[in-house]
Amino acid sequence: MAIVRLWDPMKELSALQSRVNRVLEDTFGTPLHRGEQPGAGTWAPAVDIFETAGEIVLKAEVPGIARDQVQVEVDDGVLSLRGERKFEKEVKEENYHRVERAYGAFHRSFTLPDSVDPEKVRATLADGVLEVRLGKREQAKPKQIQVKVN
Repeated sequence: MAIVRLWDPMKELSALQSRVNRVLEDTFGTPLHRGEQPGAGTWAPAVDIFETAGEIVLKAEVPGIARDQVQVEVDDGVLSLRGERKFEKEVKEENYHRVERAYGAFHRSFTLPDSVDPEKVRATLADGVLEVRLGKREQAKPKQIQVKVN
């Protein structure tokens, strides 16, 4: 009697994931194997955007970045955030056990609604949070028209 192996889809999926991981690692390597700074590369800070009656507020997480390493620009209805988090050179790369934080340059752009006044943009950086406040244009208030009865 012949031994018949049953097909295990979870085992096949796990094997496929391992092969894909190997291919990606062989192609791109890990930062320590490529001879680059650990964690070097592009990254994007997480943002929250909300609106109040008078402005739109954007908050971006940029921990470890100094004020002079961040640029905020409004041009032609687009808000751009640029900056760079540099890798700390105080510790030798070979002494690291794990590097999970992202390093390198970032660039995020957001299309602004027509209601934003580019002259009313303010940005502050405190406790690793970049806050950009985009003031709104003065909108014409709706005019009430009284209906008269003849």
